[in-house]
Amino acid sequence: MIKNFTVYNSTKIKLDKRKIHNLLGKLKDELNFSIISVELNFVTSEEITEVNKNFLNHNFSTDTITFNYSGRNDALDGEIFISLEDAQINGKKIKIDFNIEILRLVIHSFLHLLGFDDTNTKDRTIMKKEENRLVKKYQNYATKLVKNI
Repeated sequence: MIKNFTVYNSTKIKLDKRKIHNLLGKLKDELNFSIISVELNFVTSEEITEVNKNFLNHNFSTDTITFNYSGRNDALDGEIFISLEDAQINGKKIKIDFNIEILRLVIHSFLHLLGFDDTNTKDRTIMKKEENRLVKKYQNYATKLVKNI
């Protein structure tokens, strides 16, 4: 288990947290970062809507929200919220396996903590390229990530 990294899951969907910890270990080694404290929260659509409303003034659900508390790219301190319901819906829309979509969102969120941005076309292209590379490289961590679907 990775020190100072906690995975919470408030949904009915059961996940293999060990695989998430193992993935993070690989990402830490490859992308060369340490963890001050990171919480990864798998939540419902309703819960992420509340987070979105309370902290970002957006009254809608989304697949992931990332808060970077340190502002550093080498020592991560942050909080990640991933809506498994939105991930499932998005995966079906773009015909991607639910396990792969969860993997993609975890990687996407950690890239945000590492300083990647997707608010403009140039940055989004750079971030998406790195996200796709990492998803392809670590797709084996998505195998049976979801335990009860």
